[in-house]
Amino acid sequence: MRKILVFLLTLFLFAPALVFSNTVTLKLGVFIPTAKSDLWDTEFSQMSLKKSDYYNTNFGFAFEYFVTRELSLMLSIDSYSKNKLGYYKDYVGYTAETLGTDEDFAFPKNYEGEFDPCHTFNVSITPIQASLKLLPLGRRGKLIPYVGGGVGVYLWNVRLLNDLIDFSDEWTYTDPDTSEEVPIYPIRYADIREENRLSIGYHAFGGIMVPIANRTTVELEVKYNMIKAKFQEKDPTQGFWGFGAFDLGGYQLSIGINYWF
Repeated sequence: MRKILVFLLTLFLFAPALVFSNTVTLKLGVFIPTAKSDLWDTEFSQMSLKKSDYYNTNFGFAFEYFVTRELSLMLSIDSYSKNKLGYYKDYVGYTAETLGTDEDFAFPKNYEGEFDPCHTFNVSITPIQASLKLLPLGRRGKLIPYVGGGVGVYLWNVRLLNDLIDFSDEWTYTDPDTSEEVPIYPIRYADIREENRLSIGYHAFGGIMVPIANRTTVELEVKYNMIKAKFQEKDPTQGFWGFGAFDLGGYQLSIGINYWF
């Protein structure tokens, strides 16, 4: 239902934008998440995942209306999604059948193990942004620098799927060879998700446009998105319980082509 509402909202916003716009822009870029929140930290510290795994290409388009030669209003939409498989760095798994228990367990990595506990971590973001854009030298010239910023509505999803080691439930295993007591942890199947959530964020950008034809320019742009999304309060056995606001911000480096009406 929420996806339908977002789709209708997008149509409502962009239909008049297309009619009244002076410029249409298509963009191809790379999104680099800042990844500065506790859930990101947990994934990077426990798993084989790293920040650079979540760099990814993204696409976008924008409609722009010039108020004056130096100022314009812009409405844009971008997309970003990355799904990455990670393995627990310090643990190996043994099956319930081998251990004679009801569930699998994670042992320290100095044990041989029967499998490597792993899960995928997916993040997707679709911002719909309204911006003010300033062109200090105007929109005519061999080089057209610009800066701007504004506010956006961000549709986002976060999902963790497959093995999850429950570090809150410590067990003790007595090694038959050394009689050493070893802490072990249950491995449970997890499908934890926050889907089709909406949050408000902010952005700032700067770039330069280079005319290549009478009504066409190529642009190079750097954009910074600032957004901290809150997870829903759920039962501890569901959702991303216990984590603080999730950082969905990041840098976007893009190249675009503009057509001026």
